[in-house]
Amino acid sequence: MGKVMVTGALGNVGGYVAKHLIARGEQVLCADIDLEALQKKYADTAQSVYFDFTDSGTFGRALCDVDRVFIMRPPHLGRPEDLKPFVEALKQKGGIRLVSFLSLIGVENNPVPPHHKIEKYIQQAGLPYCHIRPSFFMQNISGVHAFEIKYFDRIVVPVKRALTSFIDAEDIGELTAKVLSEPEKHQNRGYSITGPEAIDYFQVEKILSEELGRPIVYANPKPSLAKKYWIGLRGLDKEYATVMRMLYMMTRMGAAKKVTTTFEAIMEKKPQTFRQFARKNLAAWKREEN
Repeated sequence: MGKVMVTGALGNVGGYVAKHLIARGEQVLCADIDLEALQKKYADTAQSVYFDFTDSGTFGRALCDVDRVFIMRPPHLGRPEDLKPFVEALKQKGGIRLVSFLSLIGVENNPVPPHHKIEKYIQQAGLPYCHIRPSFFMQNISGVHAFEIKYFDRIVVPVKRALTSFIDAEDIGELTAKVLSEPEKHQNRGYSITGPEAIDYFQVEKILSEELGRPIVYANPKPSLAKKYWIGLRGLDKEYATVMRMLYMMTRMGAAKKVTTTFEAIMEKKPQTFRQFARKNLAAWKREEN
């Protein structure tokens, strides 16, 4: 059996995919643009390789002895065309048993996000695939939105009272690792996975307030104001902020409220709740004591 290549292995989902593949005894090749950080993180547990979706010169070495691939679109690559050369390289290589792409829930019926075209590229290439279509990551709250919560007790997300079926990135990674370790069983499928419930950001506010022991407020800004804040004050990349605003606009329209039982059916256990996630990630929002 060949290796499993995990792109974005330094990120949230990619890191969990690699972790659970290693736990399953798979040969794992961790790929990202920071080779030193990869080698430090994975040491002797997995092989590491420098890889860049925008540099086809990195493809050959990365794909040596690989027969399964996890594709994570880097957030700064907003154009789906940026990933097409790698998909073509997988087609030319041959012998690929499964390509698992981290997509987005509902994207099969929504051509606006870049994930839609990337799914099509993979399918049109004739590669055996399993698209993983999760709802919003709980890690968005402990990651990109943690700054406001930690220092200003504010949640800056522009979705009004829209519901979101948040899922823990570790649950996504664990399910994806199972799929990649059983490639023939999951070929040519799309799995829409969510957490066990859909909640709004006022409920997120309440849970974080209770768990942190201080009042957290959902700011609920207008989408245009939120984007200006992300770019102008937070200094986030313009393209990243544009994609983020687009995804939150979809949430405002109800695209993130769907709850599925797919995770439980495949993993034979329930996904983690937002409160469970909050309790194990309190450090992300706690202030340093003087």
